[in-house]
Amino acid sequence: MSISQNPMTGEMRQSMANFVTTVCHGQNIIRAKVFKPRNVNSAAQQMQRASFKLIIDAYDSFGGITDAGFPGRPKIYSPYNAFMKANLDNAIDRTGAIPVIDYSKMIVAEGSLPQVEVASATVGATGITISYATDTTIAKVSASDQVIAFAKTAKGQLGVVRKARGGEATGTVLIPFKNLSASDIVCCFVFILNVDGTKASKSEFVQVV
Repeated sequence: MSISQNPMTGEMRQSMANFVTTVCHGQNIIRAKVFKPRNVNSAAQQMQRASFKLIIDAYDSFGGITDAGFPGRPKIYSPYNAFMKANLDNAIDRTGAIPVIDYSKMIVAEGSLPQVEVASATVGATGITISYATDTTIAKVSASDQVIAFAKTAKGQLGVVRKARGGEATGTVLIPFKNLSASDIVCCFVFILNVDGTKASKSEFVQVV
Protein backbone atom coordinates (compact mmCIF):
# COMPACT_ATOMS: atom_id res chain seq x y z
CA MET A 1 0.00 0.00 0.00
CA SER A 2 1.27 3.46 -0.88
CA ILE A 3 0.16 6.80 0.64
CA SER A 4 0.52 9.86 -1.52
CA GLN A 5 -0.28 13.52 -1.03
CA ASN A 6 0.69 15.62 -4.03
CA PRO A 7 -0.51 19.19 -4.62
CA MET A 8 -0.49 18.52 -8.36
CA THR A 9 -2.67 15.44 -8.26
CA GLY A 10 -4.98 16.57 -5.46
CA GLU A 11 -7.39 13.97 -4.18
CA MET A 12 -7.20 10.66 -5.97
CA ARG A 13 -10.26 8.38 -6.24
CA GLN A 14 -11.53 5.28 -8.05
CA SER A 15 -9.26 2.88 -9.96
CA MET A 16 -6.92 2.80 -12.94
CA ALA A 17 -5.18 -0.21 -14.45
CA ASN A 18 -4.01 -2.32 -11.49
CA PHE A 19 -4.42 0.44 -8.89
CA VAL A 20 -7.29 1.49 -6.62
CA THR A 21 -7.14 4.95 -5.06
CA THR A 22 -9.06 6.36 -2.10
CA VAL A 23 -8.71 9.29 0.28
CA CYS A 24 -8.37 8.77 4.04
CA HIS A 25 -7.84 11.67 6.45
CA GLY A 26 -6.76 13.92 3.61
CA GLN A 27 -4.17 11.50 2.23
CA ASN A 28 -4.29 9.67 -1.08
CA ILE A 29 -4.09 5.89 -0.56
CA ILE A 30 -3.10 3.67 -3.47
CA ARG A 31 -3.62 -0.07 -3.33
CA ALA A 32 -2.69 -2.72 -5.86
CA LYS A 33 -5.41 -5.12 -6.99
CA VAL A 34 -5.00 -8.83 -6.42
CA PHE A 35 -3.22 -10.27 -9.45
CA LYS A 36 -4.88 -13.69 -9.30
CA PRO A 37 -8.50 -14.26 -8.32
CA ARG A 38 -9.18 -16.65 -5.46
CA ASN A 39 -9.52 -20.25 -6.60
CA VAL A 40 -13.09 -21.17 -5.70
CA ASN A 41 -12.48 -24.82 -6.58
CA SER A 42 -9.35 -25.46 -4.55
CA ALA A 43 -8.84 -28.72 -2.68
CA ALA A 44 -9.77 -26.95 0.56
CA GLN A 45 -12.97 -25.58 -0.98
CA GLN A 46 -13.91 -29.00 -2.33
CA MET A 47 -13.27 -30.54 1.10
CA GLN A 48 -15.48 -27.92 2.78
CA ARG A 49 -18.34 -28.43 0.32
CA ALA A 50 -18.15 -32.21 0.70
CA SER A 51 -18.13 -31.85 4.50
CA PHE A 52 -21.16 -29.57 4.38
CA LYS A 53 -23.09 -32.09 2.28
CA LEU A 54 -22.21 -34.93 4.65
CA ILE A 55 -23.68 -33.07 7.63
CA ILE A 56 -26.80 -32.07 5.67
CA ASP A 57 -27.34 -35.70 4.64
CA ALA A 58 -26.85 -36.86 8.24
CA TYR A 59 -29.38 -34.33 9.51
CA ASP A 60 -31.92 -35.45 6.90
CA SER A 61 -31.33 -39.12 7.68
CA PHE A 62 -32.30 -38.64 11.32
CA GLY A 63 -35.87 -37.84 10.30
CA GLY A 64 -36.29 -34.79 12.53
CA ILE A 65 -35.49 -36.51 15.83
CA THR A 66 -32.61 -34.11 16.42
CA ASP A 67 -34.91 -31.08 16.16
CA ALA A 68 -35.91 -31.62 19.78
CA GLY A 69 -32.29 -31.78 20.88
CA PHE A 70 -31.45 -28.07 20.84
CA PRO A 71 -34.20 -26.34 22.86
CA GLY A 72 -31.77 -23.74 24.25
CA ARG A 73 -30.53 -22.59 20.84
CA PRO A 74 -30.51 -18.83 20.05
CA LYS A 75 -33.82 -17.59 18.67
CA ILE A 76 -32.23 -16.75 15.34
CA TYR A 77 -31.23 -20.42 14.89
CA SER A 78 -33.49 -23.13 13.54
CA PRO A 79 -32.90 -26.72 14.77
CA TYR A 80 -31.14 -27.31 11.44
CA ASN A 81 -28.83 -24.32 12.03
CA ALA A 82 -28.01 -25.53 15.54
CA PHE A 83 -27.21 -29.03 14.29
CA MET A 84 -24.98 -27.72 11.50
CA LYS A 85 -23.11 -25.37 13.83
CA ALA A 86 -22.50 -28.15 16.34
CA ASN A 87 -21.19 -30.65 13.80
CA LEU A 88 -19.69 -29.08 10.68
CA ASP A 89 -16.27 -28.66 12.30
CA ASN A 90 -16.65 -31.13 15.15
CA ALA A 91 -17.91 -34.32 13.50
CA ILE A 92 -15.96 -34.47 10.25
CA ASP A 93 -12.74 -36.46 9.85
CA ARG A 94 -10.66 -34.69 7.19
CA THR A 95 -7.49 -36.73 7.57
CA GLY A 96 -8.10 -38.75 4.40
CA ALA A 97 -8.49 -37.84 0.75
CA ILE A 98 -12.24 -37.41 1.23
CA PRO A 99 -14.06 -36.32 4.38
CA VAL A 100 -16.08 -38.80 6.41
CA ILE A 101 -18.38 -38.44 9.41
CA ASP A 102 -16.99 -39.41 12.81
CA TYR A 103 -20.24 -40.29 14.56
CA SER A 104 -18.49 -40.67 17.89
CA LYS A 105 -17.95 -36.89 17.84
CA MET A 106 -21.37 -35.96 16.51
CA ILE A 107 -23.69 -33.89 18.72
CA VAL A 108 -27.41 -34.52 18.22
CA ALA A 109 -28.56 -32.74 21.39
CA GLU A 110 -27.09 -30.11 23.66
CA GLY A 111 -28.22 -28.48 26.87
CA SER A 112 -27.81 -28.03 30.60
CA LEU A 113 -29.29 -31.30 31.85
CA PRO A 114 -26.84 -34.02 33.02
CA GLN A 115 -25.95 -36.60 30.39
CA VAL A 116 -27.41 -40.05 30.74
CA GLU A 117 -24.87 -42.62 31.93
CA VAL A 118 -25.10 -45.63 29.62
CA ALA A 119 -24.06 -48.89 31.30
CA SER A 120 -24.36 -51.21 28.30
CA ALA A 121 -25.78 -51.45 24.79
CA THR A 122 -26.26 -54.80 23.11
CA VAL A 123 -28.00 -55.97 19.96
CA GLY A 124 -30.24 -59.02 19.97
CA ALA A 125 -33.10 -60.67 18.09
CA THR A 126 -35.57 -57.90 18.95
CA GLY A 127 -33.31 -54.87 18.64
CA ILE A 128 -30.86 -52.76 20.62
CA THR A 129 -31.16 -52.88 24.40
CA ILE A 130 -29.61 -49.94 26.24
CA SER A 131 -29.18 -49.98 30.02
CA TYR A 132 -28.56 -46.73 31.86
CA ALA A 133 -28.25 -45.32 35.36
CA THR A 134 -31.27 -43.19 36.24
CA ASP A 135 -29.22 -40.93 38.57
CA THR A 136 -32.38 -39.44 40.07
CA THR A 137 -30.46 -38.35 43.18
CA ILE A 138 -28.54 -35.80 41.10
CA ALA A 139 -29.79 -32.20 40.97
CA LYS A 140 -31.67 -31.33 37.76
CA VAL A 141 -32.55 -35.01 37.24
CA SER A 142 -36.17 -36.11 37.41
CA ALA A 143 -37.88 -39.47 37.06
CA SER A 144 -40.25 -37.80 34.57
CA ASP A 145 -37.41 -36.87 32.18
CA GLN A 146 -37.67 -38.46 28.75
CA VAL A 147 -34.89 -40.76 27.58
CA ILE A 148 -34.59 -40.42 23.78
CA ALA A 149 -32.64 -43.21 22.09
CA PHE A 150 -32.24 -43.78 18.36
CA ALA A 151 -30.08 -45.73 15.97
CA LYS A 152 -29.43 -45.74 12.22
CA THR A 153 -28.46 -48.79 10.18
CA ALA A 154 -26.31 -49.12 7.10
CA LYS A 155 -29.50 -49.62 5.07
CA GLY A 156 -30.84 -46.28 6.27
CA GLN A 157 -33.35 -47.71 8.75
CA LEU A 158 -34.05 -45.49 11.74
CA GLY A 159 -35.23 -46.80 15.08
CA VAL A 160 -36.42 -44.37 17.76
CA VAL A 161 -37.73 -44.89 21.28
CA ARG A 162 -38.85 -42.47 24.00
CA LYS A 163 -39.28 -43.53 27.59
CA ALA A 164 -39.60 -41.88 30.98
CA ARG A 165 -36.33 -42.07 32.91
CA GLY A 166 -38.04 -43.76 35.87
CA GLY A 167 -37.19 -43.86 39.54
CA GLU A 168 -35.39 -47.19 39.81
CA ALA A 169 -31.61 -47.32 40.12
CA THR A 170 -31.26 -48.48 36.51
CA GLY A 171 -33.47 -48.33 33.45
CA THR A 172 -33.55 -49.90 30.00
CA VAL A 173 -34.85 -48.93 26.58
CA LEU A 174 -35.29 -51.16 23.55
CA ILE A 175 -34.84 -49.76 20.05
CA PRO A 176 -36.83 -52.23 17.96
CA PHE A 177 -35.05 -53.88 15.03
CA LYS A 178 -35.20 -57.40 13.63
CA ASN A 179 -32.33 -59.54 12.41
CA LEU A 180 -29.73 -56.90 13.18
CA SER A 181 -26.06 -57.34 14.03
CA ALA A 182 -23.67 -54.84 15.58
CA SER A 183 -21.89 -54.39 12.23
CA ASP A 184 -25.17 -53.20 10.67
CA ILE A 185 -25.39 -50.20 13.01
CA VAL A 186 -24.00 -46.91 11.71
CA CYS A 187 -24.65 -44.92 14.87
CA CYS A 188 -26.65 -44.91 18.09
CA PHE A 189 -27.33 -41.96 20.40
CA VAL A 190 -29.07 -41.25 23.69
CA PHE A 191 -30.09 -37.91 25.16
CA ILE A 192 -32.47 -36.52 27.77
CA LEU A 193 -35.35 -34.06 27.53
CA ASN A 194 -37.26 -32.70 30.50
CA VAL A 195 -40.99 -33.36 30.57
CA ASP A 196 -41.99 -30.21 28.68
CA GLY A 197 -39.10 -30.35 26.18
CA THR A 198 -37.60 -27.01 27.18
CA LYS A 199 -34.29 -28.45 28.38
CA ALA A 200 -32.00 -31.14 27.02
CA SER A 201 -28.80 -32.92 27.91
CA LYS A 202 -25.81 -33.26 25.65
CA SER A 203 -26.17 -36.37 23.55
CA GLU A 204 -24.07 -39.46 24.12
CA PHE A 205 -22.78 -41.67 21.34
CA VAL A 206 -23.48 -45.28 22.22
CA GLN A 207 -21.18 -48.10 21.17
CA VAL A 208 -23.35 -51.15 20.50
CA VAL A 209 -21.93 -54.66 20.80
